[in-house]
Amino acid sequence: MMLRIAIAAMVLASPARAAVEGKPFFSLYNTDLIVLAAFIIFIGVLVYAKVPGKLSDFLDSRAETIKAELDEARRLREEALELHASFERKQAEVKEEAARIVEKAKADAELAAAQTKADIEASIERRLRAAEDQIASAEAAAVRQVRDQATSVAIAAAGSVIAKNMDDARGDKLVGDAIKAAGENLH
Repeated sequence: MMLRIAIAAMVLASPARAAVEGKPFFSLYNTDLIVLAAFIIFIGVLVYAKVPGKLSDFLDSRAETIKAELDEARRLREEALELHASFERKQAEVKEEAARIVEKAKADAELAAAQTKADIEASIERRLRAAEDQIASAEAAAVRQVRDQATSVAIAAAGSVIAKNMDDARGDKLVGDAIKAAGENLH
């Protein structure tokens, strides 16, 4: 390939135009010829030193490196897409779980509110019954106290009436009758 390029360069450099007036074409006065010769020698040295092969190997290795990097980038991209999809699935699952937890918490709160309401109603009912029982007990105690007081007043009144109407003979007769009745009841 390089040889073809060198030959094409020599053909394009026309010897008729490159010659200096009055000097032969193949002389050191012809600068185009000297440049062409140096170029050909340079190309020859490059070919002798196997630079085109080394350059080709370098470019091939660089192409393989780039290809490996592209493959690695593709693999990483696919892995990132899979990871992204996994995170989206997990996020959706977490949202669903959060919604379930919120619903369960609402249901538990409603149940607790209903239970608390029922407990409060039962407590109020118990307190009302206890208050009614206390009122009934207080009424009964008041009635008993009034009865006892009435009895005490009646006994005191009877005692004072009897004391006013009682004399010694009548008292002795009552005591004697009471002893006789007691004797009969005891034997």
